[in-house]
Order: sequence, then C-alpha cells, then structure tokens
Amino acid sequence: MFTLRLVPAALAAALICGLPVAGHAQALKAAPAQAAASAAASAFDGVVEAVRQTVVAAQVPGAVVQLDAKVGDRVKAGQVLVRIDARAADQNAAASEAQVLAARASLEVASRDFERQKQLFQKSYISQAALERAESEFKSTQAQASAQLAQAGAARTQSGFYVVRAPFAGVIAEVPVSLGDMAMPGRPLMTLYDPAALRVTAAVPQSIASQMAAGLLPRVELPGLPAAVWVTPSRVQLLPTVDAATHTVQIRADLPAEVAGLSPGMFARLWLRLPLAAAGTGTASTTLSVSLKAIVRRAEMTGLYVLDPSGKPVLRQVRLGRVEGERVEILSGLMAGEQVVSDPQTAARTR
Repeated sequence: MFTLRLVPAALAAALICGLPVAGHAQALKAAPAQAAASAAASAFDGVVEAVRQTVVAAQVPGAVVQLDAKVGDRVKAGQVLVRIDARAADQNAAASEAQVLAARASLEVASRDFERQKQLFQKSYISQAALERAESEFKSTQAQASAQLAQAGAARTQSGFYVVRAPFAGVIAEVPVSLGDMAMPGRPLMTLYDPAALRVTAAVPQSIASQMAAGLLPRVELPGLPAAVWVTPSRVQLLPTVDAATHTVQIRADLPAEVAGLSPGMFARLWLRLPLAAAGTGTASTTLSVSLKAIVRRAEMTGLYVLDPSGKPVLRQVRLGRVEGERVEILSGLMAGEQVVSDPQTAARTR
C-alpha cells in the first residue's frame, strides 16, 4: 500500500524552478571583481632561447661507430659524445711515429760524424771544404728529423678529431646521426645547450621600445610550464639594430637559473611596463582582478564561477593576464562588479 505525503508548496515551487533550497544548498562565498588602476603594460610574444648553444660537427670523414649520448642527456665538459672510425688515422699516426724514430737515428749518426770531422779538421787532416760538407749534411739531417717530428704531431692531432667531446656542460637537444652514418667535415653530429643560461627574445615595435622606462625591468610569463610562472629577468638587453622590414627591435631578457622545466623553443610572453605618459592618455589603465583561488582549470579551459541574478553559480570562461601577488588580472570574460565565487569546489557541488 502506497502512502502519500504532502510537500509544502514553497518547497515544491523551489524544486520545480531549480532554485537553491534553504537548508540544502551550501553557502557560497563570493566577492566582486575589483577594478584597479595599473601602469600601462604591453605584452609581446617571445621564445625561450639558450644563451650558450652549439652544434657539434665532425672535422674528419669516417663512419660513426659509437654514440655515447642521446637527446635529453646531461653531459659534462669534455665527456665523449661520438666516436668515428679512426683505424686508418691510427695507422698513419703509427707510420709517422716510425718515421720519427728513423729520422732520430739518422740524426744521431750525422751528429757523431760531424763531431769526428771537426776533430780531423782541428788536426789538419781534412780541408775546410770537407768540414763544410759534413756540417751541411748534419743540418740537412737535423731538418728532416724536425719535419718528421712535426708530421707525427699533426697525425696525432688528427687522430684526436675522431673522438668528439662536449665543449661545455649542458643538455643534448638534437642527435641527427645514427650508428653507421658517414660523418663528413662540417656535418652536424649533436646540438648541445646550457640549461643554466636561458633567455626570452621578443620582437617589439620600435615606437614601443623607445618609450620603455629606464630602470623598469619587464616581467616574463611562461605559460608553457605545467603551472604558469611569472619571473623577473636578471638582465635586459635592447639590440641596437632595427629590422627594416617589420620596424621592430629585439629585446633579450635573461632568465634566472632557478627556473626549472624550461627548454629552448618554448613559448613565452614579455610584458613591458611603460610610463603612463607613453600610453597615449597620460593616465593609468583600468583592469579587473580576482583572487587566484577562484580560478578553475579544466583541460584546455580556464574559467571561474560567477553568480547569476538568481544567485546560482555559473562557470564562465575567462582569459588571464598578469599575476600580482595573490590576485590575477582578467583580460576578458568578466565585467566589473560581478560576484565571483572564491571557492570553486563548493560552487561545483552547489550547481
């Protein structure tokens, strides 16, 4: 047997309309989006570059017989990276060493013979012409021995080119060769960069670059990291040359060494702080900011919960700007005065 229970009219109306029911919905803490005055700032897209990056290339021809590093490996200065087949070079070096030994033996014989000729000349047993011929033969043998010694040194030096070492400590970025490939003089073998010396390079219009306030360091946004990071560069360099096609100047901002997870080629954004007079109006610009705790990140979407006129939290997508302390600038998707929920988890359950 079914039992019918009467539902109060107010509760039924609330359930039908989808409004929060008193005593069932959790209280939501919300704060209005604040409008604040800030100095004029402009953002320019840039790229992370390595201050020290080199392409290690072959100096001699030969087959690659050993690869001691792969992409992503950290190597030390002087560490062996690649070995090239050096059997022919080793044989040439051995032949040069043998020729040096033969030249030294000939030089020793010539030296003793010259000493004997000098003694005979002092006793008037030989003429002045015979002594001069003996001296000439000794100097010729001495020069040949020096030439053989220099040739052997060159052969040893060339043998060292078959072992490629890291010029400095860093990270392997690219290995365009494989075992068995033929290395030729000038052919790239590996690309190496120093992860402790990175910078952000951006192209800025000449008009903006000339208005940069002296002594004001820009801020660098690194959205490519798992959590967007803002850093202040340690040094900023404005290149003196201007691109004639685009009328832009390059700005290089050196990044601190403690920023982890960066690699050359990553996207970055350079925010330039300009004097208020450079903005064109002479006054500060108005921006909206909310608490960082109110931001919701879901896959590719960044948003926050806003209370609609009925008090219901609605998830809205927004575009973020600069981070200042515990607050973040909202570039689009929000109007001044709208109520933003500070606890997005509670808002998700209340919906």
